[in-house]
Amino acid sequence: MSELACTIAALHVYPIKSCAGVSLQQALLVETGIEFDRAWMLVDPQGEMLTQRELPRMALVQPQFKAGELMLRAPGMLALHLRQDTVEAPTRVRVWGDVVKAYDMGALAAQWFSDFLGRPLRLVRFDPEQQRLADPQWVGDMAAETAFVDGYPLLVISDASLAELNTRLAARGNAPVTMQRFRPNLVLAGLQAHDEDHLHEIVITTDGGPVTLRLVKPCSRCAIPNIDPATATASHEPGDTLAGYRADARMQGAVTFGMNAVVVSGFERTLCVGQAATATLAFDAA
Repeated sequence: MSELACTIAALHVYPIKSCAGVSLQQALLVETGIEFDRAWMLVDPQGEMLTQRELPRMALVQPQFKAGELMLRAPGMLALHLRQDTVEAPTRVRVWGDVVKAYDMGALAAQWFSDFLGRPLRLVRFDPEQQRLADPQWVGDMAAETAFVDGYPLLVISDASLAELNTRLAARGNAPVTMQRFRPNLVLAGLQAHDEDHLHEIVITTDGGPVTLRLVKPCSRCAIPNIDPATATASHEPGDTLAGYRADARMQGAVTFGMNAVVVSGFERTLCVGQAATATLAFDAA
């Protein structure tokens, strides 16, 4: 296999599914991906998942890790402080087709989100005793665990892919967009635009030893990238521009941007911005 050199340009975690992310300088890799990634989720009173697809203003909820707490801020709201080591009543909730065990985070969190988003909501935390696995159609016989993420432990995108998109947006008279639109965990530098489409594995050099990630499935895109993370307003871009050049035959023509990945080895090791990596091309790469 051919090899490409790259580096970690950015790391992101999204503690509450579909709320804003947190940029990190370093991140612990655990069984479900980056520690605390999509560990919490908003549900309706029946325990059904809610995301920006239904509630775009979720994008305005800004989390921050601080002294053992998850602190949440939103426009017009007092900050909400949640202990990272505290949950309340056990419950069961649905994330896509999976019904999983979780913990309710209590009345205060429920009221805060209900007030901000304008409908009855509960905040829940994934039960670490629950095993939710990625689709074996794409990961084979690997037991790739996930929390409340849509389907896979990690999402990988190259900074060159975003630069290519912004070049095309500018050519159509549109403003550039940020990587926040696409909610990756790892952003890679040193690749050509959309090289990640053709990668098999990435081996990252960490102080604790190598971390090996396998890129398993193109990330099909819904309408969420069309929601401005700064204002929660929706438009037709960048979706219309992406549709002009990112229809993916591997996904029956769906628009894709970025690659879902699983962890082959390196659990409990720490990823850091600036770490060097070696990527191998898949056999079917052109």
